[in-house]
Amino acid sequence: MSDAISRVSPTPASSNNAQVNSPARVLIASLVGTTIEFFDFYVYATAAVLVFPTLFFPNSDPTTALLASFATFSIAFFARPLGAVVFGHFGDRIGRKTTLVAALLTMGISTVVIGLLPSYDSIGVVAPLLLALCRFGQGFGLGGEWGGAVLLATENAPEGKRSWYGMFPQLGAPVGLFLSSGIFWLLLQVMSQEALLSWGWRVPFISSILLIAIGLWVRLSITETPDFQKAIDKQERVAVPVAELFRKHKRSLFLGTFVALATFVLFYIGSAYLLSYNVKVLKIPFLDALEIQIVGSVAFGIFIPLVGKLAERFGRREVLIVTTVLIGVFSFFLPGLMTGGEGSIVVFAIVAMALMGMTYGLIGTALAAPFPTAVRYTGSSITFNLAGIFGASLAPYIATWLQANYGMQYVGYYLGLSAVITLICILASGRDEV
Repeated sequence: MSDAISRVSPTPASSNNAQVNSPARVLIASLVGTTIEFFDFYVYATAAVLVFPTLFFPNSDPTTALLASFATFSIAFFARPLGAVVFGHFGDRIGRKTTLVAALLTMGISTVVIGLLPSYDSIGVVAPLLLALCRFGQGFGLGGEWGGAVLLATENAPEGKRSWYGMFPQLGAPVGLFLSSGIFWLLLQVMSQEALLSWGWRVPFISSILLIAIGLWVRLSITETPDFQKAIDKQERVAVPVAELFRKHKRSLFLGTFVALATFVLFYIGSAYLLSYNVKVLKIPFLDALEIQIVGSVAFGIFIPLVGKLAERFGRREVLIVTTVLIGVFSFFLPGLMTGGEGSIVVFAIVAMALMGMTYGLIGTALAAPFPTAVRYTGSSITFNLAGIFGASLAPYIATWLQANYGMQYVGYYLGLSAVITLICILASGRDEV
């Protein structure tokens, strides 16, 4: 595998491409796109806690309604691998740029339609079914977005700068989280909770159309990546990338899926689950709970570029190992921090999201590393989204269920176990595989 990796690893762009795809343009295009995608995704996650249990599942008790809302939340994670296969196929066959535009439109249209849906009171059971369908569309689009954005950055990176360039699309996650929490916070500043439930919740979903327009404008202004252009010139493209992937790269798929496990579990415990716990269990006011999430998103964003620099100095694999050990240690402190009052909750959010920045900032480059150019879009996308199924799709649901039935200590065990599995898979991977 190392021979294949060295043969197709990214090289600096030609002078022509360097003039067209300047570093600033590449990094902005990768960052803007993922910011929009994750804004759309997290707007849903926030509404799944604050709004959807009441509007789409009104005939259930509060806990059951919340669990039903989290169940629709999880649908997107099962749609993402399908999106990864479909968009990955075209990304490896046609090109990164065109596929990224299609993924952005799929995600964006699904999000806008959610903002137009009637509630359960208007059309009955059809309402949550339509919500689930739109959520599937969000996941399908995001399944194709992430891998392409990472490749847009890393395949344009100069020699020795892949971790730094690969960090930029990852910044879209904290920026999207900050914007999605911030817009709900602003809405609650100017309207009552009753108005929010009546019509205000639609504003973030419909307003995302403006972000989509910006994203399309930026992405249509770039040219194809140098690596993919070389694959075209050398006729290295394969007819069915997913078949090639499962024939020759099963080990990398398996290890990569669980290398990212702790990343996903940590994030969705520290975001969607934390928000629901604060509001539903601790009865912290919506505004205060959103402010805690905003503070966490700032810590998340700060540590992503920091870890990009650390990885260039000490090595990506080494930094991932240290970070995963720290996540495991942090799991022992989770129960005390989560039950220690609002100040303790703020500390939990900051530390959890700082650790999240340290692992998420590197995971994009790490998951793309073992795959050759001809299947890299498909391989990195499927790996990332399979990790999303195992680590993220049910994390808020599992954490809510564990806390309700066994106590917060078991939520800590859940996070700790994910860190152990991730550490084993990082150690089992070769230096060129993460």
